[in-house]
Amino acid sequence: MHRPDYPQLLIASDHSLLVRFGTEIDLSLHQSVRRLTHSLLSEKPRWFTNIHPAYASVLVTFDPRITELPEIRRRISRHLEQLHSVELPQPRCVEVPVVYGGEFGPDLRDVASHCRLSVEEVIQMHVSDHYLVYFLGFSPGFAYMGGLSPLLATPRLAAPRTRVPAGSVAIGGKQTGIYPVVSPGGWRIIGRTPLGLFDPKRDPPTHLQIGDEVMFRQISEEEFRSFFSSPDRSDRSELT
Repeated sequence: MHRPDYPQLLIASDHSLLVRFGTEIDLSLHQSVRRLTHSLLSEKPRWFTNIHPAYASVLVTFDPRITELPEIRRRISRHLEQLHSVELPQPRCVEVPVVYGGEFGPDLRDVASHCRLSVEEVIQMHVSDHYLVYFLGFSPGFAYMGGLSPLLATPRLAAPRTRVPAGSVAIGGKQTGIYPVVSPGGWRIIGRTPLGLFDPKRDPPTHLQIGDEVMFRQISEEEFRSFFSSPDRSDRSELT
């Protein structure tokens, strides 16, 4: 879709510029976000300090002691002019094992009730779709994923929990995601994965990356717990 008013380069602060490609959750916008992110990370210019991709925008932070804003705008505009020639790496396909319901998915029945589906139908629909990691945010390694069936869309909790276990698989509105670390959160928890999604000692520290394709696979509680008894699993999460 042609968007004549985009991309927009907006001043976000005295050391950051927001590049906005649109306002929707859209695959073509996501490709532009990925291409600009890939282009800047590949070049790593001296003025560049960090980059924060989102659904349809990229926040670029820079060192104002090295380069002033007009020059940053010019350089980013040059990257934008060359976006069509940026080749992206092939997406990774990542399988995420999940035990659904019970103590691991306390909101599963509420999601089923809201969507007028059975618990089994919610699970089957959740594992049947492919999901795209649009970006990471909120907490280290938290992947915001598109691809959730509209039939599973469920509002967030009215009052967020103060503690959500690491590995919790949840639905928030039209999105699904996984809490990588113990944190507060208001999404509806439908299950939990034993995979460790964030480890500062790993390189990269996050298990999921922008552009990854994710599929969920249902496992039993016994499989979940056996994951932690295996001595060769360095990618496990916390059991509690």
